[in-house]
Amino acid sequence: MERGPQYLAYDFWWHLGYDTLITSEWGTPNMVKDGLNGEHLLNSRYGHQLHVWDLRKRHHLQALDLGAEHQMVLELRPAHDPARAYGFVGVVVSLKDLSASIWLWHRANGAWAIRKVIEIPAEPADPDQLPPILKDFKAVPPLITDINLSLDDRFLYVSAWGTGELRQYDVSDPFNPKLTGSVHIGGIVRRASHAAAAGPLNGGPQMVEVSRDGKRVYFSNSLYSPWDEQFYPEGVRGWVAKLDVNPAGGIAFDPNFFVDFGAERTHQIRLEGGDASSDSFCYPNS
Repeated sequence: MERGPQYLAYDFWWHLGYDTLITSEWGTPNMVKDGLNGEHLLNSRYGHQLHVWDLRKRHHLQALDLGAEHQMVLELRPAHDPARAYGFVGVVVSLKDLSASIWLWHRANGAWAIRKVIEIPAEPADPDQLPPILKDFKAVPPLITDINLSLDDRFLYVSAWGTGELRQYDVSDPFNPKLTGSVHIGGIVRRASHAAAAGPLNGGPQMVEVSRDGKRVYFSNSLYSPWDEQFYPEGVRGWVAKLDVNPAGGIAFDPNFFVDFGAERTHQIRLEGGDASSDSFCYPNS
């Protein structure tokens, strides 16, 4: 009923127990459909805010600004426990140093607040190994394109599509995440392979999905065709890989699970019977 200041948009999730909706920002269709627009990026025109909404009254409550240097605020992952008023959001790139970051939104003094809790730095690289869009920067940005939170709210998984890395963090204390696992596959420069694949791979960990029991993690490698071509100019061959999760922390590739889709691009993953990014709950277990 009252839109407030939000103009750019991307993801949305909710805290039903608090009658609250959270939304994030990427850009308008014209800002993303032809690939990353360097002018928009360097002038901080992509999204850098979260928005908080009153679900019952249907109006805008707050804008949480991460700062204009933090461009493209994408995937939202709230705590699954509906009694917990916090969640995580991934930010694709910082204009300061090409790092990527994870931010925590939470309740503080009767309102909503946000703070950075994870930062992943860019990796130096030979310009001759970089696509045109990155040559002048002489570095590979992580490019966090997706995150996922296990159903028990313990582990956060982070896709670094640019460097070809998938990270696992223990977020039992959401204000102080601890890195507990990392694997590499694909990547703009690294091109890391897989035991079940022949030769180097392109693309990188992208959309990530976690099984309800938290024992399996699946991820695809294609972001969005125009963006694929910018960062992987030779073209992206679609694939999906799987990780096995150590209950105490840690991840490892399943050496027998690698699905090569060839020229078909792979993106969103959903697991039959429910998964960590599809399931939402109205009441806590206890």
